[in-house]
Amino acid sequence: MSASTPHPAPDFQGLFDATLSPLLVLAPDFTIVEVNRAYLTATRTDRSIVGRPIFDVFPDNPDDPSADGVANLRRSLQSVVDTGRTDTMALQRYDIPTGGAGAFVERYWSPVNTPVRDGEGRVTHIIHRVEDVTDFVHLRRVGREQERAVAEAQMRAEGMEIDLFVRAREIREVNEQLSRANAELDAAGRTLQEEQQAKDRFIATLSHELRNPLAAATAATELLAFDLPEGHPALSVLERQLGTLVRMSNDLLDGTRAVTGRLELVRERTDLCSVVHGACADIRSLFGHEGRTLDVDLPAGPVLVHGDRLRLAQVLTNLLSNALKYTPPGGRTRVWLSTEDRQARLCVADDGIGFDPGQAEELFGVFMRAAPAGPSTPEGLGLGLAVARTIVELHGGRISAHSDGPGTGASFTALLPLALADTAQPRRAGHAHPAPRQLAILIVEDNTDLATTYRTLLERQGHHVTAVHTGADALTATASHLFDVVLCDLGLPDIDGYTVAREVRSRPHGDKLRLIAVSGFSQGADHGQSRAAGFDAHLAKPLPLADLLELLAGGSGQE
Repeated sequence: MSASTPHPAPDFQGLFDATLSPLLVLAPDFTIVEVNRAYLTATRTDRSIVGRPIFDVFPDNPDDPSADGVANLRRSLQSVVDTGRTDTMALQRYDIPTGGAGAFVERYWSPVNTPVRDGEGRVTHIIHRVEDVTDFVHLRRVGREQERAVAEAQMRAEGMEIDLFVRAREIREVNEQLSRANAELDAAGRTLQEEQQAKDRFIATLSHELRNPLAAATAATELLAFDLPEGHPALSVLERQLGTLVRMSNDLLDGTRAVTGRLELVRERTDLCSVVHGACADIRSLFGHEGRTLDVDLPAGPVLVHGDRLRLAQVLTNLLSNALKYTPPGGRTRVWLSTEDRQARLCVADDGIGFDPGQAEELFGVFMRAAPAGPSTPEGLGLGLAVARTIVELHGGRISAHSDGPGTGASFTALLPLALADTAQPRRAGHAHPAPRQLAILIVEDNTDLATTYRTLLERQGHHVTAVHTGADALTATASHLFDVVLCDLGLPDIDGYTVAREVRSRPHGDKLRLIAVSGFSQGADHGQSRAAGFDAHLAKPLPLADLLELLAGGSGQE
């Protein structure tokens, strides 16, 4: 091998096993996790001791009332765990089992216990090195009446001391190799974390990119509904399936935020009765498909919580979507809301497939499904319950699942703290006003399908609509014509929507029109950035026509 040829990486497991000194690797709870051949030979054991507590494998000799090997070794190991420093023990008598029924053989040892620490200084393992010095001890007992025996004993002792020195040096070298291996593991861990972050960014980008085609398809479906006032079976299928895709896209994005701790809340004093009523109204049409029934039981008065209205609605929507997936045709789902012990109690129960009671906590994990994978498994990403738990816990509440077993149905219960008496009153939803006729509206959207469909939908409402596809065209259009409303995408191909908003607002008549951001980016930071740029409202794609019309008519919209 030439000097320039890289040497292969050492086989650390092989080096460890080939080390002449008896070595035992322990976990901080003193469980044996690895052992080399020299140790097995010295203690007359085999690899079946791996995975067992050391003191179960090597108890004190019950026939020796003065035996203190277990106590001394436990004290030394605990000192290493507590202080993170090496502990060299005095010579110890520690008899070992011989394999016979209760039989032990006398042994003396010279032990050294060395910590292995991670990058933060925590003890992750203990290297227990011993040398069998039984012969040395026995030789010391030999009387001086036999000079030859004494001389031989001295020679053997000196040889053992030399051997101990050599082996100590070998152990130091092995420790250095183990330290290097630990550093390599740390580097691999950092690489894995970076890959995880890259995956999270990819999922978030994918979810955002899905919103444009979903928005166009949703708008096209609403346009078909205008053209087919009598309805059509295919239109109902499109509405159901697009609703499913929108929920899956939201779960994908929110699941990533939940895992990375970036899920945000916009809190206000909110009537949970109103949230439940609205969420059930939005999804009730899906329950009507295949004869399913949705029963809702709400208290007569308001149930006030301090929370994010949209996120709380998302919790209930996810629970109801879960019930839809796992309830057969003709099934029944019940939603009820109550208060107890200063908490709001929201329950969703169905008579669907149920689950094993021991699986209750696992259901809230990321990508977990109640039914095993297979051709009959319902659609979904296994993220809805994970997102629901994150939202509930961010509100200071908790959520749990219960089932008596497969085939007995399931229930999910969310407990949320009630709002304090001095919390600000909730905003009242604005009354719906007839949309003003003949608004001049500019649509700024680079997705031509979506722009064309929005334009057609708004023209059907009697408005005058112009559509452009770049930020530069938007600035040109607003310079030569005074629009009433500008619906502007944020991710444009040339300049972003924030720049468009700031430029429009800086003009003499820039404060005369309404600027509405329509984007797939809809986190709290995105809303703050759009407000700072001059937008009056920020709507998330896909945008239902009803929400847009409410905003144009003067309702609160989703600002």
